[in-house]
Amino acid sequence: MTLSIWRYAHLALAIVSSLFLLILSITGVILAYDAVDERLPAYRTENFDSLTLAEVIPELRKVYPDIIEIAVDHNHFVSIDAMDEEGNTVKGYIDPNTGAVLGELRPKSDFIQWITALHRSLFIHETGRVLIGITSFLLLLITLSGIVLIIKRQQGIRHFFDKINRDFFAQYFHVVSGRLFLLPIVLIALTGTYLFLIRMDLIKKTNTEVEHPQQAENLDQLDLSDFPIFNETSLSEVEKIEFPFIPDDAEEFFVLKLKKRVLSVNQITGEIVEETKYPYSVVLERLSLDLHTGRTSIILAIVLGLASLNIVFFIYSGFVITFKRTRTKIRNKIKPDQAEIVILVGSENGSTLFFADKIHKQLLADGKKSFLTEMNKFRDFPNAQHILVFTSTYGLGNPPTNALQFGQLLDAYPLKQEVQFSVLGFGSKAYPDFCEYAVQVDQLLAKKEGFVRYLTMHTVNDRSVDEFVQWVHRWSEKSLLALATAPAVYQAKLPKLKKFKVVSKTLISEDNATFKLILKPTSGSKFQSGDLLAIYPADDHRERFYSIGVSNNAIQLMVKLYPDGLGSSYLYALEENSLLNARIMDNPNFYFPKHATAVAMIANGTGIAPFLGMIAANQKQVPIHLYAGFRHNNSLTKQYQLFASEEVKNMRLKELSLAFSREKESQYVMDLIRRDAAFFLNLLENAGIVMICGSLNMQKDVEKVLEELSLAKHNKSLDYYKEKGQILSDCY
Repeated sequence: MTLSIWRYAHLALAIVSSLFLLILSITGVILAYDAVDERLPAYRTENFDSLTLAEVIPELRKVYPDIIEIAVDHNHFVSIDAMDEEGNTVKGYIDPNTGAVLGELRPKSDFIQWITALHRSLFIHETGRVLIGITSFLLLLITLSGIVLIIKRQQGIRHFFDKINRDFFAQYFHVVSGRLFLLPIVLIALTGTYLFLIRMDLIKKTNTEVEHPQQAENLDQLDLSDFPIFNETSLSEVEKIEFPFIPDDAEEFFVLKLKKRVLSVNQITGEIVEETKYPYSVVLERLSLDLHTGRTSIILAIVLGLASLNIVFFIYSGFVITFKRTRTKIRNKIKPDQAEIVILVGSENGSTLFFADKIHKQLLADGKKSFLTEMNKFRDFPNAQHILVFTSTYGLGNPPTNALQFGQLLDAYPLKQEVQFSVLGFGSKAYPDFCEYAVQVDQLLAKKEGFVRYLTMHTVNDRSVDEFVQWVHRWSEKSLLALATAPAVYQAKLPKLKKFKVVSKTLISEDNATFKLILKPTSGSKFQSGDLLAIYPADDHRERFYSIGVSNNAIQLMVKLYPDGLGSSYLYALEENSLLNARIMDNPNFYFPKHATAVAMIANGTGIAPFLGMIAANQKQVPIHLYAGFRHNNSLTKQYQLFASEEVKNMRLKELSLAFSREKESQYVMDLIRRDAAFFLNLLENAGIVMICGSLNMQKDVEKVLEELSLAKHNKSLDYYKEKGQILSDCY
């Protein structure tokens, strides 16, 4: 039987019984507390277990001439209903050694009686008992299916208590607490089910009558202390003793109600007149009641109370897990046979799907033909150019549930064209088989005809957003498809949108399609140059990201207006004093470095926006060299030059170098870098920082030039400086 069947069975049982389980668990916690409370104060004597009826009854007769009954409850508290020598009625807990009254009998409060009735029958009598019984049985099935899931997840019983990968708190709590309270919950479910069966007479209870031949009449009267049955019976075996109504009457008997039988004892001779043995089912019923309620042990009552409370959190965490697995709904705008980029997901708890969906939505928003689906739904994709595999590993190197059939499907649907693939593995290094299934998939695809590795396999430990962004950087730079590289984009919990007021906006002209937008938040909001502003121009899930510069505590955007640009058209249509719903996304990987000997900023087009804010905020006067490329030397670039001259005077900027690609002397920023090769090589060798913002094409070309220069002069790849954090980029 597959894992998915067990999971669906587990979920279905939980959904069906959740309401009743919630009632039972909450009332169970209250009753467990009452079971502890009723034992305080304790009226049990220290020598209770060693006392026999031959020792107790004669002593109590001396103190209480007229005894109606003696009872021993599940706490081993002895109570009496009698009259003392002065004719006063005595009902209370006593010391069985002396008859001294220890305390009054405490009846259950109306609230506890109400809770008990709710717990047993939901106030609907027989029907309620049936529902409660069925719920107990379902709890047993839920527990058993949960055990199977843990065993399958951990790949065997011997790994049952191995460390659990903490995908998210609800999942971690659900599994760990499930293992911790496994036995108490099984005990609650099993005993609850048995009590239901016995009380509904589904298990027959037939008493056995035992014959005791009577001796000859007119035997001498024995002292109570000499009764054989009283000497053989300990007080701990007793539930109740009913005393003869008329003393010295041979037709009146002591009735001993013991745990396993009922005896009628001749009060003159001590002979057993009648004996009724309870069936095993009744003895088991009493044991089940003791175990189900914890009434015989404070420790057991506390454990059962915690287990009942845990069931409440089980229900909550179980539904959180289900929500997380299903919250990311796969939305595809194109058909599989139209897809150019196919994202395949193997996800056990939904977190991997979350990351894949973030990439999928960005590709769709950028007009790319992206198709997202589970690995188990792999099929023929005739137009696919890229296949991205995002997969976690389940258990010890096994595929997640929705990837179990991937290998067979690869054989069933061989490629008809060449496709470039990239595998991204998600897992936890706490496990020896970290991302093992992703490794298997990567190797499998490399052997399949038509599959060409695009990037080496990348792994993400414990859903690290920073590690995921590293892959995004690599894939985006190589494919030249713009993907957000700010970690905040891939956070599971997204902050609420805030309102921003439009302070000012410039207009475009014939030679300038770029406009400047100044925004201020209407309420408190923290941001700095290099952060991103996320807007939702279509008022749906499609985000647009813009790098921001900060000037005079306001957000400054430089936006190029595209004729069919959804985001740019939306922003350009805003009027002064109008309000914009958006959110600030932290982008710490692209903040101005706190410790740097010097900084070279390289931008083209609107990528200059965050650099303008960083330069204006350069109070420490770190040497900054700004290199920027534009098409035309127009009114906007002249404003940049005026800004730069002022900042040079203020010593916040060292120098500005501009390149214009559409002017007579055509230049690109790469030409400026080659011109100043000595500066860049010295900068990198002396812990300087290079920051790049603008188009991916520009970034690719800039890094190519820097790579050539570094290899030629220092025999070092640009990756060497990237690993040292000296190359920072935010390109699109």
